[in-house]
Amino acid sequence: MSPMNIIWMIAMPFIGAAIGLLYIGISRNITARVQNRFGPPPYQNIIDIIKLYSKKTAITHGVMFHLGPVLAITGTISTLMFVPILTGNYPIYLFSFQGDLILLMYIMVFGCLAMALGAGQSGNPNSAIGVSRGLTQMFGYEVPFVIALIILMVRFDTSSVLDIIKAQDTVAHWNIFRSPFSFIAAIAAFLGMMGNKPFDIVFAPAEISSGPPSEYGGKYLALMQTNRGLFAFVKLVLYTDLFLGGAGDFITLILKTFALFLIPLFIGIVNPRFRTEQAMTFFWKWPTAIGVVGLVLVLL
Repeated sequence: MSPMNIIWMIAMPFIGAAIGLLYIGISRNITARVQNRFGPPPYQNIIDIIKLYSKKTAITHGVMFHLGPVLAITGTISTLMFVPILTGNYPIYLFSFQGDLILLMYIMVFGCLAMALGAGQSGNPNSAIGVSRGLTQMFGYEVPFVIALIILMVRFDTSSVLDIIKAQDTVAHWNIFRSPFSFIAAIAAFLGMMGNKPFDIVFAPAEISSGPPSEYGGKYLALMQTNRGLFAFVKLVLYTDLFLGGAGDFITLILKTFALFLIPLFIGIVNPRFRTEQAMTFFWKWPTAIGVVGLVLVLL
């Protein structure tokens, strides 16, 4: 392993978290302008997290309560290590290897499960409701997401993200055009992963006081917010690699990931919140059906 690769392994979690938090800050501004008001500066999330890291908390509900946020961000960083970042003249592959797409399907859910264990031990009913909603919604969007990945693996006869990127050598060969059924199923699952309306049932501040993080504060809440920004970046980069041909430089990466980020943002602005059963019906109905049609077409 080259020294440069080691440097990127250390730096990318910080870079990814900063980019993800900046996107979330920009989304607050866009939402505010749509609602004819002004939002906070785009960097306000980063300032708030720095302040939270400086604070202390005496609240404790057991060992798992402390380990939950740590394990969640550990799962996110582990996922980041296996997602190719750049594929140009100066590639950033980190730990990417042949067959990494199968591994990613497993470790992407690790953070959600860790947070469920931590928040579930807090004893707060809002946390328990949020955990229940989160796990239920995860089972919903994982179905079309896995089907979309299977379509790509069958189509290209590989489970390597790098090989899938190399197969998209021109814009016409991007999977958003070559495998539209896979993209539609995956982007529907992406809406649930990002947690924007109408799929923000997990946090729902007006109903369950933000759900799982209800009992967390100080450094714990800062760690959870950092994980939120980093995981958003990881998902955006993965979707860029799978459907938009990857990125050869950071400018291209920013443009492509931000374009993807706008999809759930704009959908969330114009839609009210779903109930849990409505979200499950949505994921297991249209996206799953479209994914199955795409899989049958690929097999034929």
